[in-house]
Amino acid sequence: MAAPSKRSSRPTPVRKAWRSLSWLGVIIVALFGINAAGVIWGDGSWAPKLALDLEGGTQIILEPQVADGDSVSQEQLDQAVAIIRQRVDASGVSEAEINTQGGQNVVVAIPGELDEQTRARIESSAKLELRPVLLADAATNQSIDPSASPEPADGAEEELESTPTAEPTDASDPAWITPALQDEFDTFDCAAIDESGANVAPSDEPLVTCDATRTIKYLLGPVEVGGEDIVDATNGMVQTQTGATTGQWAVNIVFNERGAEQFAEVSQRLFALNGQTPRDQFAFVLDGAVLSAPQMNGVITDGRPQVTGSFTQESSKALADQLKFGALPISFEVQSSDTISATLGTSQLQAGLIAGLIGLVLVVIYTLFQYRLLGTVTIASLVIVGVITYLTITILSWREGYRLSLAGIAGLIVAIGFTADSFIVYFERVRDELRDGRPLVGAVEAGWKRALRTILSSKGMNLLAAVVLFILAVGSVRGFAFTLGLTTVIDVLVVILFTHPMLQLLAQTRFFSSGHPWSGLDPKALGAVYRGRAEFRKPVAVPASKVASSSREAQRRQTIAERKAAQVDATVGAGESKES
Repeated sequence: MAAPSKRSSRPTPVRKAWRSLSWLGVIIVALFGINAAGVIWGDGSWAPKLALDLEGGTQIILEPQVADGDSVSQEQLDQAVAIIRQRVDASGVSEAEINTQGGQNVVVAIPGELDEQTRARIESSAKLELRPVLLADAATNQSIDPSASPEPADGAEEELESTPTAEPTDASDPAWITPALQDEFDTFDCAAIDESGANVAPSDEPLVTCDATRTIKYLLGPVEVGGEDIVDATNGMVQTQTGATTGQWAVNIVFNERGAEQFAEVSQRLFALNGQTPRDQFAFVLDGAVLSAPQMNGVITDGRPQVTGSFTQESSKALADQLKFGALPISFEVQSSDTISATLGTSQLQAGLIAGLIGLVLVVIYTLFQYRLLGTVTIASLVIVGVITYLTITILSWREGYRLSLAGIAGLIVAIGFTADSFIVYFERVRDELRDGRPLVGAVEAGWKRALRTILSSKGMNLLAAVVLFILAVGSVRGFAFTLGLTTVIDVLVVILFTHPMLQLLAQTRFFSSGHPWSGLDPKALGAVYRGRAEFRKPVAVPASKVASSSREAQRRQTIAERKAAQVDATVGAGESKES
């Protein structure tokens, strides 16, 4: 008895096609669901946010603060612009404009409404200094009534000595505390810290200041480690030795080699003063205010201290971002903060959309003229690419702060041609297989294998160019690179999950498989007429001139490899004829 035949477990092209289309449907539904969830429960919208050139936003002018007699160099301003740009990018805001104005100020233009966290990143200069603590006391917020204040008697006011009686040996030496400095510390009002000039105090002199909450005042020694020696900073929960979290947020700092050496010396000296509070403390001073003044409980030689204080998750991340991207070389003060209108406006947006629509219409006309009803697959693919791209950009707008600029719209318009190019490559490969005598089902599969390599190579180069442009460029040019790269990835996705599966399904229909003249796959128009599987014959009663023209057309559409193979076959055939 013959054994029963086993059915092949390999999925048929039709099953593969429906599986791919199902995955594409899942992706589109998921994007719709994410966007809908953002609209209902978050601050999402069904329209992407627009950039500064199309919507307007907020402009902040920062004025440098320097000591009397000092000036700001262009190098310092350029460094400040680069650091502020990194901070703004880290906050998720795109399409911001940061530049200098008049050789003195820094102008920051942010699209849309400015949230408080981003404003804090911009306005805070993050000038970090590490100073040893000499004195600490509870803050005194004095309020003196001029009418009740007694006038000092003539000659009663004594000028206090401001020069140390002995040369200080280090930054923690009490010799820094002169009578004049002690009097300044005793009478210092923490409510007036912003007017005290603490943020521009000389680094080689002691500093009288307060903590950020204005509850403790400090007399600090000269700066021993500067913020410019920080190479990285992250936020996280404080952990115990057993690995358990304490629920307290902290900022973890990593110094460079010079900063690590300097901090190791500081930690060694302060640890030797353990018990002599507050001289065993060191202060992290940010913009003239003490962030934290912990005691030195050990010698830190790896250059990785941890700053703790009254941090929340948001405030610790904001500080870590500021320190990670470097301390500004100088301090800044907000000169003005104003709302600005769009630099281009809705008219330019409409012009860009019209240009994109014209390009889309021209592509549709070309595909219908060149491929007849097969061109409808191209049109449907372009529609799906547009839907996925729109949903993705909209989600990125409310989730990551992305904003669509006119340059980004230009990237979308250019992508229409690049996307259509993928479909053209595939269709032409299928036509080549039909010219070789394959039936439509086999031509679709064979043409796809050849076309996919070409498509991936082409899109890989497009994506590489977009990535390089995004990394090296700044401002609106990055918007162009981003949309170009995004549409390139989506194009490959749609070709694999929609265009090829649709051709697999259409190849099963009578209209396309029979080579209807309006299908775009008419064998007569392609230079060959197939009959059965892998068999073809020349058209009957066709003039010789037309046959020659069709043959030349078929040769013209051959790949280089196919031409070389034909030459080899011709050579072998000629040799066999001579031998016979």
